Amino acid sequence: MPEPGRPTDRTGACLCGAVTYHLTEPLADVLHCHCENCRRTTGNFVAAARIDSAAIEVTDPDGHLTWYRLPYARYGFCERCGSTLFWVGADHEGATSLMVGSLDSADGLRLGGVWFSADAQGHHVLPGDVPHFDGNGDY
Repeated sequence: MPEPGRPTDRTGACLCGAVTYHLTEPLADVLHCHCENCRRTTGNFVAAARIDSAAIEVTDPDGHLTWYRLPYARYGFCERCGSTLFWVGADHEGATSLMVGSLDSADGLRLGGVWFSADAQGHHVLPGDVPHFDGNGDY
């Protein structure tokens, strides 16, 4: 049963709307990641929330969702507008983290922690009320 305030029916899209998605399960807590790859992928830090990969229904009629693969993760983005939508760890194929900024509404989500906190850029003030991890915690 979903937790109160954790909607199971969420939607999201890339900037141009070519790739949309619908979630059928609640998202885990949001995690901020300040690792170099996440910073370079998004232009800042990542705010992402994990969900079972099977609980994401993607609509992409023109095939714009493209995956950039690295040895340890792959990043899903719209090749038309460049929006990063998802990332999947190579050792966690059953779980997808989606970029919270691509949600139509992030109401009810809460921040659960900060990954690679020592790598945060100077302009970002880290929240003090959540755990900080040197790496990616216990993903």
